Amino acid sequence: MTQHKKHLPLKGIKIIDLTRVLSGPFCTALLADLGAEVIKIESPSGDEYRHVGPFQNGESALFTLINRNKKGVVADLKNELDLARVLKLIADADVFIENFKPGVADRLGVGYEAVAAINSKIIYASISGFGQTGKNSHLPAYDLVVQAMSGMMDITGQADGEPTKVGESIADMVAGLYASWAIMTGLFDRERTGEGVRLDIAMLDSLFSLMPTPVAQWMFSKEAPGRVGNRHPLSTPFGSFKASNGQVIIAVLNDRQFSALCGVMGQPEMAGEPLFCSDQERTRHEPLLKKRIEKWLGQLTVEAATGVLSAAGVPTSPVLEMAEVLADASSGDRRLLATQNHPRLGNIPMMLQPVRASTWAEVDPSAAPTLGEHNKELFV
Repeated sequence: MTQHKKHLPLKGIKIIDLTRVLSGPFCTALLADLGAEVIKIESPSGDEYRHVGPFQNGESALFTLINRNKKGVVADLKNELDLARVLKLIADADVFIENFKPGVADRLGVGYEAVAAINSKIIYASISGFGQTGKNSHLPAYDLVVQAMSGMMDITGQADGEPTKVGESIADMVAGLYASWAIMTGLFDRERTGEGVRLDIAMLDSLFSLMPTPVAQWMFSKEAPGRVGNRHPLSTPFGSFKASNGQVIIAVLNDRQFSALCGVMGQPEMAGEPLFCSDQERTRHEPLLKKRIEKWLGQLTVEAATGVLSAAGVPTSPVLEMAEVLADASSGDRRLLATQNHPRLGNIPMMLQPVRASTWAEVDPSAAPTLGEHNKELFV
């Protein structure tokens, strides 16, 4: 097999990052992980995430994680000298990204028209709650607001419970992910066309795009789906089931897997019962099927149940506690956390981008910048 020299695929790409909080900083962290030079522009008061805990030695864990591998400068864009300094950085940059409410970048002198006037090949990305156009474009948006307006909260939670948000700021994260995808597509397209592009990434649009299952439920019937708890709305048995000492995940998606489950349960004839003979019938009679499965599981521990199910080829797992997941992320076969030698915090865990590539080098994580750390280096 040919041995390829490892390299950083975005080395030489210069990104001016005028984002704060989560969506934009997550996007640019992913790009910095691949070797891009990311220059974070902050106001004199700093990114809001600098002031959100948990803290150690005055450093925010959230800010530290999301702003790894970046350089940082402070600029008051309402000050003519600072604005001129930022525009000078933009003039030879490849990418400019902001996540203000629509209209704010224009008022600050770094809107698309102003930036494109000095750098026509710029990849200009704007992340906002509801997009640069549309009836809601003027509204401020945090992740919880977008989750509520996307419909995702409405379909998340127990059927007889309240709408529930996802356990992470998923709207911010997916908007940042789409922004990184769009920026790299823009860079690739520029290689062929020689032209820059303006990118409009809305958190609401991004989150909606993650919901093909409820759209499919609605598509032919025009009936809006509701909450179904941990089970799958279209396939059964596919969800969380109670064993003697905890919850077991069973994810059956076809008749073959269901027959295997019935065999493990010692009830092979159940696969041929009219109530359970197809995925549609199993979903229709989900409460009865769940009762039978949990009667069997009640005699087994989570460990025993997942063992016999896995051996039979039935997709299954325990519900891991976050402490177990974090331990494995630090030391498991597919490392998701690296140890960073932080100049102010010592050795701390640092998140890595998760994609494995045969020819890409792994960045040795550098610390998030202190406020204005690189002003002398970059504002010359």
